[in-house]
Amino acid sequence: KKQAEKAVHQKKEQSKTKCRKARRRHINLVAEFNRRQRKNIWLETHIWHAKRFHMVKKWGYCLGNSPTEKSYRACYRAMTKHCLLQDLSYYCCLELKGKENELLKQLARICSTDTGLTFQEACCLSGRFEGSLNLYRADRYPEDTLGPVTFIWKPRDGSENRQLWIWMHPALKQDILRELKAIFQCSEPEEICITEPVTTSIQEEKQVEVVTSCGNKRKKEDKEGEKAVPLKKIIGDGTRDPFQSYSWIAQTTGIVISDRSMEILRYRLIGPLSHSVLTETLKAASVQTV
Repeated sequence: KKQAEKAVHQKKEQSKTKCRKARRRHINLVAEFNRRQRKNIWLETHIWHAKRFHMVKKWGYCLGNSPTEKSYRACYRAMTKHCLLQDLSYYCCLELKGKENELLKQLARICSTDTGLTFQEACCLSGRFEGSLNLYRADRYPEDTLGPVTFIWKPRDGSENRQLWIWMHPALKQDILRELKAIFQCSEPEEICITEPVTTSIQEEKQVEVVTSCGNKRKKEDKEGEKAVPLKKIIGDGTRDPFQSYSWIAQTTGIVISDRSMEILRYRLIGPLSHSVLTETLKAASVQTV
């Protein structure tokens, strides 16, 4: 009798574990992936890298470190003869908005013409080219180096207000952000990021809807039934708490600093066929004026 009761009890415990088919369902996979990203954020290409690379957890992200197979010759061949793509989306992006004169005046304090190009270089200021330079603490050149960054201006639209994006390594983000907030006196948060439950997409809803027209399909319910908890949308990146402010404004000058990390994807193409790949991939949209 005791053995029979024990066997029944074990069966009940085992029944709590979902079968592989249920675990691999799209809505369950998304919930599991979101749970695994609570500490280390995944890039958009994480699944592809996870199948082919040894993954490491650095700077709040889960990144591919080294390939699981011997692909060095293939990568070298792609760089020299074809095209090689790298995912640099883990690089952090800070966005600055405000009057061009005010931006250039304060940004000149954290860089120097002795090191090369600056933010006010003509070719970069027009927005046609991306620039790179080393940043320093305000009025401290050549001491107190913050680190190398790349930047690009949004092309002029006839207004005196400009938009600037600065890209940096995640290890340098907090120091550079603190220095930018200090020189522009952006202390008051403009927006605070709060996670909110989001509904599933139309395709996900169609997968779980009852199809009445065909009589051979029915809805597969979990143990929670229709009262399943909606999926949480993960907001923020590995270098920022989701509940921290992500935009600051200066009351005197109106300069706005926004943290756009993980909101803009960034890829690097290396090789002689990089331009051809971009030409075949990107298609110009037809602009309709009303």
